[in-house]
Amino acid sequence: MPRYFLELQYKGTAYKGFQSQPNMATIQGEVEKALQTFLQKSVSLTTSSRTDAGVHALQNFFHFDTDIVLSPKILYNLNAILPNDIVLKNLCEVGEDRHSRFDAASRVYQYYLYFEKNPFLADRAYFYPFKLDKDKLQQTADILKSYKDFTTFSKRNTQVHTFICDIKNSLWFEKDECLVYRVEANRFLRGMVRALVGTMLKVGRGSISLDEFKNIIESKNCTNADFSTPAHGLFLMEVKYPFELKGSGKINL
Repeated sequence: MPRYFLELQYKGTAYKGFQSQPNMATIQGEVEKALQTFLQKSVSLTTSSRTDAGVHALQNFFHFDTDIVLSPKILYNLNAILPNDIVLKNLCEVGEDRHSRFDAASRVYQYYLYFEKNPFLADRAYFYPFKLDKDKLQQTADILKSYKDFTTFSKRNTQVHTFICDIKNSLWFEKDECLVYRVEANRFLRGMVRALVGTMLKVGRGSISLDEFKNIIESKNCTNADFSTPAHGLFLMEVKYPFELKGSGKINL
């Protein structure tokens, strides 16, 4: 049976998370409803990356199987059915053994902060009107690359077999009116990026030292991390695969 990768973008403000939940508006639920409406049959979607309630994505992927031959031309129809805060960007046929989650080589997230009141950033960045030592922030970002076990930065009651993550890139930079944290890793734990940002901000404000930051990582105790940063400042920017996803049509793998 043919397998398809479906690329999408969304603004997560109005949704109770990514994964389908009974009687709740979710990203997956809306896309499955649109597919069922258009195809006149139910389709089960598997995602590359689950994002929390309120988190946005510039790129995420589903995969699904169907015996119906599909063309990227159906994206126009599906987008007409979907709410305005979800858009499907691409549809590609892939090999039947391809998996949107397990085949992903890495994911890239960015977290946005802004420091002066701005109504156009209010639902897409974290208003943080405090002085920060940006050099210390970058030092904390660099420290993270020397660790593998991120138990400290995972919410409790998460069903994972390991807390090991390989952080490939970790940096702070300024863009337009925002201070942005960018992190790329092979995988992320539940709540991990927001906890990293919240705990690094404590170093940036001088509440804890760099040595204390290291001790927090090594404690492997999530009560020592700061999970208070709001979801609306977080974006899933990119999901990278070790194979090419062409702009449209069939992928030869």
